[in-house]
Amino acid sequence: MKFIENVEKKAYEDFVKNHKTKSHFLQSYAWGEFAKKSKNLTPHYVGLINDKNKLLATALLLEKKLPLGYSYLYSPRGFVIDFYNRELLSEFVKNIKAFAKKKKAIFIKIDPDIIWHKENYLKEEIKLEKDPKIVFDSLIKLGFKHLGFTKNFETMQPRYTFRIDMNKSFEEIENNFSKTTRQRINKACELNTKVRIGTIDDIPTFSHLMDLTETRKDFVSHNMDYYKSLYEIYNKDNKMLLFMGYVNVKEILNSYCDQKKVLTEELTKLNTEENLSKSSKTKKAELEKKIKKTEEYIKEYQDALNEYQEEIVLNGHVIMIYGDKAWVLYAGNHNILTSSYSNYKTYYEHIKYCYDNGIKIYDQFGTIGDLSEDNPRLGLHEFKRKFGGDYIEFIGEFDLITNKFMYFIFNRLVPLYRNLVKKKAKKEKRKQ
Repeated sequence: MKFIENVEKKAYEDFVKNHKTKSHFLQSYAWGEFAKKSKNLTPHYVGLINDKNKLLATALLLEKKLPLGYSYLYSPRGFVIDFYNRELLSEFVKNIKAFAKKKKAIFIKIDPDIIWHKENYLKEEIKLEKDPKIVFDSLIKLGFKHLGFTKNFETMQPRYTFRIDMNKSFEEIENNFSKTTRQRINKACELNTKVRIGTIDDIPTFSHLMDLTETRKDFVSHNMDYYKSLYEIYNKDNKMLLFMGYVNVKEILNSYCDQKKVLTEELTKLNTEENLSKSSKTKKAELEKKIKKTEEYIKEYQDALNEYQEEIVLNGHVIMIYGDKAWVLYAGNHNILTSSYSNYKTYYEHIKYCYDNGIKIYDQFGTIGDLSEDNPRLGLHEFKRKFGGDYIEFIGEFDLITNKFMYFIFNRLVPLYRNLVKKKAKKEKRKQ
């Protein structure tokens, strides 16, 4: 076997995109190009070939430069390899370690999406085809350090996610939605909530929605140039789809006004009756309740019409498609007109799009493992759970240390640095 330090693009993509188990957009050639432009990382596309020049394994290694000429390498959701083939894994790791030392890398980080635990939408454990402990033990024997079974978003990539298996009828997929989710999708359809696939011209609107979501959810989003670069680079060879959910405020307002008129007429008829029966009294109370709720909706939409344009984009979701898989990478949502359930309709439309276009796995790209009631992310978890996907726990992060002293220093200083960067980013956003 021979190690290749720079695999040619076509060969690399053909291997990664068609790999049966480890194909992932974060290992794509385009992600390396994007990371170079937007994250100031140097991509390396390495591989291992046999004596017939056939690729056996590849990895996108993103090099982060550090002071004093040092660096570290990160292979997001890598390597692209059969992790259960111990001989192949050992040979690949040996060569990557030697490559890392040439680059003065103090460690190599990986977080393969190898499933550690899996439950269906009924919270029943699903037996895995292969035992992930075999991979865990192999990596430890090869010198990797496991960084723990974290429960929230402490790692580079989420340790938990929800995945919908598309290898079933769409009727079955819909039936796995929670009752509440189906009702809200139906309500969005009744209100004629709309969804379209956007273009690069929609990036400013999407970026604004991400900023609004950042304020509510307490995370740091990216700037508009980041999303533009991702759109331009990834859509050269693959698909980054921007699903935009929107409503016609005037149309919905008129609909609620019409509803109030009908309900009021019914109530007026009842009020003309003498000696109301028990059932009529119950119906009257229900009508009064419905009218009050309708009036609240009328005020909500009238206020929106006064403040915004007649048509408002409420949701922007980024779907990354690579091979036969799709990931919901980013989701930005407005903080108004949530009663339209436009967010639910937007999710429904990209699930349906992926199904209709032959996607086999639909990944919601991140949730939590700590399901305690006081976890501020629990609402996000519950929202994603209601779409009926399998609850997935991945094996976690591993570091292969090549310079123990510098690794020790790195792990002491980097958390402090990241907190400073986060605070600075938030401060700059407030100024804008």
